[in-house]
Amino acid sequence: MTGTTLRDRAILRISGEDARSFLQGLLTRDVLGLKEGEPRWTGLLTPQGKALFDFILWADGDDVLIDCEGSQADALAKRLTLYRLRRKVTIAREEGLAVHWSLDAADRPLDPRLPALGHRWLAAPEEGDASPAFRAQRLSLGVFEGAAELGQDQTLWLETNAEDLRGVDYDKGCYVGQENTARMHYRNKVNRRLVTVPLVQADEKRQRAALPDLGLSIELRRVEDLDPAALPGWLAAAIAEQAAE
Repeated sequence: MTGTTLRDRAILRISGEDARSFLQGLLTRDVLGLKEGEPRWTGLLTPQGKALFDFILWADGDDVLIDCEGSQADALAKRLTLYRLRRKVTIAREEGLAVHWSLDAADRPLDPRLPALGHRWLAAPEEGDASPAFRAQRLSLGVFEGAAELGQDQTLWLETNAEDLRGVDYDKGCYVGQENTARMHYRNKVNRRLVTVPLVQADEKRQRAALPDLGLSIELRRVEDLDPAALPGWLAAAIAEQAAE
């Protein structure tokens, strides 16, 4: 029994009268317009525009729920607390809810990154663990997440394919890492991309993570070295569109 609960995820609740404006000045996606049932994937970056944490935002009234990597939840809460200063914001674990996933749950929201990732929602935890099935589905589509795959303070946000996976808004105003991220976008300078290659073709200098169970290596490779035929369709199309601009 696999169930639907993603047991490798955790939820943080951001509440208080300044909750949304607080996150608005930190994250790559617009938070002020976040609506219930319409999750958004976003990142918290370094000032240089490199990924530190990635997570999915959910609206719960005026509160914001952060669907994040379980092993990084405490570190993320600590980082957010550093930015809080005197704002009226509370950052706490939401223990009563869990993240759920299924490929076949048409009444639930689609994953905000890519429809082929399936459906995702928040509810009380249930028996079973869908994490391995979701991970296999996600990596089969060339979608990466978490500290081990994206690399903390190693990979520029747009190099993680964030623009093509709806992970950045260019008209939301300033946020941490905004300047370099916007410059790369407007100058069309995304020269490297995170991709999977067969483990037997791994290049340790480019490798972010080795996945022996799936026979894959996650690597940061130059765009001109990529074979479009070996890429997932959505990424090949995005790179071709960039080259045509």
